[in-house]
Amino acid sequence: MDHLTPERWRRATATLLAKAIGEFTHERLLVPVKTGGRYVLTARGERYRFTAERLKLDHWAVDPASILREDADGEPLELDAAAFFLAFKGELGLSDSVLPVYLEEVAATVNRGAFQAGDDQPSAAELVDAGFQAIEAAMTGGHPCFVAGSGRLGFTAEDHRAYAPEAGAGVRLMWLAARREHAMFASSPGLDSTWLLETQLDPDSRAYFASVLTDAGLSYEDVHLIPVHPWQWRNKIAVTFAPEIAAGRLIPLGEGDHEYQAQQSIRTFFNRSDPGADYVKTSLSVLNMGFMRGLSTEYMEVTPAISDYVADLVHGDATLQRLGVTVLRERAAVGYRHPAYTTGAPKGSPYRKMLAALWRESPVPRLGQGESAATMASLLHVDAEGAPFASALIRRSGLPAAAWLRRYLDAYLVPLAHCLYRYGLAFMPHGENVILVLKDGAVERVFLKDIGEECARMDTDAEVPDAVRRIQGAVPDEVRALAIQVDVVDCFLRFLAAILHLDGALDQDEFWRVAAESLKDYQAAHPDLADAFAKYPLFEDSFQLSCLNRLQLKDNLQMVDIENQEESLIYAGSLDNPLAPWR
Repeated sequence: MDHLTPERWRRATATLLAKAIGEFTHERLLVPVKTGGRYVLTARGERYRFTAERLKLDHWAVDPASILREDADGEPLELDAAAFFLAFKGELGLSDSVLPVYLEEVAATVNRGAFQAGDDQPSAAELVDAGFQAIEAAMTGGHPCFVAGSGRLGFTAEDHRAYAPEAGAGVRLMWLAARREHAMFASSPGLDSTWLLETQLDPDSRAYFASVLTDAGLSYEDVHLIPVHPWQWRNKIAVTFAPEIAAGRLIPLGEGDHEYQAQQSIRTFFNRSDPGADYVKTSLSVLNMGFMRGLSTEYMEVTPAISDYVADLVHGDATLQRLGVTVLRERAAVGYRHPAYTTGAPKGSPYRKMLAALWRESPVPRLGQGESAATMASLLHVDAEGAPFASALIRRSGLPAAAWLRRYLDAYLVPLAHCLYRYGLAFMPHGENVILVLKDGAVERVFLKDIGEECARMDTDAEVPDAVRRIQGAVPDEVRALAIQVDVVDCFLRFLAAILHLDGALDQDEFWRVAAESLKDYQAAHPDLADAFAKYPLFEDSFQLSCLNRLQLKDNLQMVDIENQEESLIYAGSLDNPLAPWR
């Protein structure tokens, strides 16, 4: 608890309030008024004064150090995150049922900020030479849009130090054996449970687990192995699944010897003992950013097939191959069918998502000489002294900022646009779902991940295998382009443009000119897709404003229906398109 000092808490609170004011204003929930050189927000019995720069896409870059809280008489008050949300409860639409949970998520998010505000936080310049997992653990911002982005409700203070991504701690996974008649195992062709044993467990663990099974009168041929997050084992499986253990349908095997590290997504682990081995994604019944982070056994059953299908499309496309795009396949999945919850809990219930896992390819074996990997979330990282990691990369590359940006956009934006226009294929390409391949500070190419749950094939005329039909669905023509305009332009590039502009590395007008030229050059090189470019335009004057925080403020237990996400979204007017001037 060393991080809980007044100064650290004040800084973390100011950072969160700056983000809250900026994003809630962006989503048209709050309306600051300009008074002199400051903006003012007035609430019940108090007001907030601050300075901010308004940038394209109605982005509000609020200076955390400038935020002043006053009572109705103008007397100064201490910054308090909970007080802010209580004051603006009505404007934010926080119901009596949502508010307490949201306040807990806010407190946890501020706590994370205070935890990372220490003197040992690496500088942006130091991160340029840091390893893949050092960068992963150094990220401070979380999802750029969500204000309450690090709730992790269910974690204790000890859990935070043991399992939070920013702790960077080594973790050993618990392993269970599930009798095959009660479990599901699915994999890519050519892979089976033998592959799992040989690649995911060290020899000593394999031998010990086999002895435990022998004592139970079983062998590996009788069971499927399920890796379990230590928190999940202690808090859910050991108690909620106790009848299954007592009946011998589940057999606890113990911890494996491999050491893992939690990634930004919390429930996904990188294998530190064997970096070339697959990631392991586990069920975690912790509430974070609008969802209980479980994994559905039913969903996992077709995940490898979906991943293979998307990877085959991407890897078989000449344009995407030239750009070096690689899909990290989710190659295998396993899950347990709890007899009571499978029958008694409704579809989509967290009770049906408590015991499952999947394995995803690691990018490490696919790196070439002189190449390194970094989560794309790092491009939005700003260190404790206000220095952006992206600017440090630009300096290392020796390229002009516009040239560096163009290389990045050709590697990231262009492939996503091509997938949309050629295949009607859309991803959820935020910073945590994309891994950058860097060489001398410049972006060479990208890895795409988290395919099974977060991609869609909007081309309903395409023939797809039965196992893949879950991701195929009709989307109105007028909203298809939002897969780029919202998910990429507004929810990621908006922040990168602001960071580089405020740092003086690249003016925002130049940023969007480069982005437009990247897309225009791509379109000029693909005249065969002219009809699609016209049908789903990216350069129109404006596009709809999709509001992610409004979703969480409305229901922070389940923001959207996973199986019908489009109808769950909330829009609030439109944004001027920063690409339009260069169409």
